[in-house]
Amino acid sequence: MGNKEWREYGRTEVIDNTLNPDFVRKFMLDYFFEERQNLRFDLFILFCVGSPPISQDFLGQACCTLGEVVGSVGSRLEKPLGGIQGKKCGTIIVKAEELNNCRESVMMQFCGNKLDKKDFFGKSDPFLVFYRSNEDGTFTICHKTEVVKNTLNPVWQAFKIPVRALCNGDYDSISFVLLPNASQVTLLSFLVDIEVTFLDYIKGGTQINFTVAIDFTASNGNPAQPTSLHYMSPYQLNAYAMALKAVGEIIQDYDSDKMFPALGFGAKLPPDGRVSHEFALNGNPQNPYCTGIDGVMEAYYQSLKSVQLYGPTNFSPVINHVARYAASVKDGSQYFVLLIITDGVISDMAQTKESIVNAASLPMSIIIVGVGPAEFDAMVELDGDEVRISSRGRFAERDIVQFVPFRDYIDRTGNHILSMARLAKDVLAEIPDQFLSYMRTRGIKPSPAPPPYSPPSQPIQTQI
Repeated sequence: MGNKEWREYGRTEVIDNTLNPDFVRKFMLDYFFEERQNLRFDLFILFCVGSPPISQDFLGQACCTLGEVVGSVGSRLEKPLGGIQGKKCGTIIVKAEELNNCRESVMMQFCGNKLDKKDFFGKSDPFLVFYRSNEDGTFTICHKTEVVKNTLNPVWQAFKIPVRALCNGDYDSISFVLLPNASQVTLLSFLVDIEVTFLDYIKGGTQINFTVAIDFTASNGNPAQPTSLHYMSPYQLNAYAMALKAVGEIIQDYDSDKMFPALGFGAKLPPDGRVSHEFALNGNPQNPYCTGIDGVMEAYYQSLKSVQLYGPTNFSPVINHVARYAASVKDGSQYFVLLIITDGVISDMAQTKESIVNAASLPMSIIIVGVGPAEFDAMVELDGDEVRISSRGRFAERDIVQFVPFRDYIDRTGNHILSMARLAKDVLAEIPDQFLSYMRTRGIKPSPAPPPYSPPSQPIQTQI
């Protein structure tokens, strides 16, 4: 639902004569990790004498996001009902369940023996192509093996493919037809596995820990001047605040305590003017945590009043800061996301690349948002989408960095809410896959979800 307009999505059934209704009707929604999906629940009570009902009264209301629901342990969220001043309206319990037609995959391996020689000057270069039969009699390619060079006795690598790609979800119906002259192909192994999803881990209690690091270098301009990227206008958020709020308000739904470390870099700190590239925005280096995204925003604004913008732009200290925490929790119970907001070119590129390569083996992802008009060509190398980042001949184990320039998402009509939504959608879209890549390479399975909620065995009755 939008922030200003609400659309009714559906209604539950009516349950007679109870203060503890357990509604049966379910509602199906598309879930997107990278979007803020607002929900509102209105509860009404019917007054009946015969049929139809005489009237209905508003009992209470609860608002949340879909991320809050799925981010709660067991994907079960309790929210107090509000809306009637001075009255206790009770509690509403919202439960989410992921629906998948088929989450099974099969791991197969094939080999060939004494295949026909097809090449004139050498042996064959065989490969296998798998087709799925469609209802209209046509065929769709669903997998193609690698080519094994110059052999009549190939052994192809084992490969995994979703069952739904083979036979619409029923692996009992998988069959192989050996064509003429193809009887030399042998199925060596066939293993059925269940694919786990990002929500399986969240449902089992895995927490997403969010840290923000903000650029306080002098290239941002004097915060007291309207031309500064850090200027605190009484009428609208600056680019730093918009990027922080856009990403943070979504990530916070997956952190149960809502306590977020907030760091700054590139400033001179009071009272001695020492330059720091890893300081706490709240002024407490022993406890840099802020309460909620609003607390992070307040600490950011207070820092602008107390520190002196300086330089240079060093990323590695804040990356190493989060990496130290990520290195201490590798059991899948926590995953760390670092948001770096910056206006300029990195001064410690070699050290930053080394830090990212090291962090790639940890439960950690990095989001970099560039603000202002500067060129960010060097950031593309850190992103690693086209060429995997490396340092001193060592390549990053996986891609953990996502970089975007904020100017690409600014709405031309000046709608900052839309700009923030576009930014969050793009920078957060890769997080679930990066999360899963770490868990899968480490062989970490989701923790069991808590037992399902059971309504009170003896509900309180009321007579109306």
